[in-house]
Amino acid sequence: QAQLVESGGGLVQAGGSLRLSCAASGSIFSINAMAWYRQAPGKQRELVAVITNGGSTNYAGSVKGRFTISRDNAKNTVYLQMNSLKPEDTAVYYCNADLMLSGSRSVYRYWGQGTQVTVSS
Repeated sequence: QAQLVESGGGLVQAGGSLRLSCAASGSIFSINAMAWYRQAPGKQRELVAVITNGGSTNYAGSVKGRFTISRDNAKNTVYLQMNSLKPEDTAVYYCNADLMLSGSRSVYRYWGQGTQVTVSS
């Protein structure tokens, strides 16, 4: 089994910055892509950014140039640096990771519990 634990959310004023972290733990053999999603009240969950195990990244158009996704493979951790935050970035942010567990040949997608980010105007 494995789990993802997020941290770093909170309340920030517009124009400010936050850094989210998501650490994977458990009987992990390897991690493929890792990603951040967000879900605002009354809206569907949307992809914010994704990073492959090779370091390639992709971003939603609404955050490109303001957010940066990175990962530390030695720590099984993915980060989301969020700069120039806007009130419309307010949402619960979730990380996910495609994990191959030790002793398994299958890849499973795990989700974190979510962390609240609130941007005040």
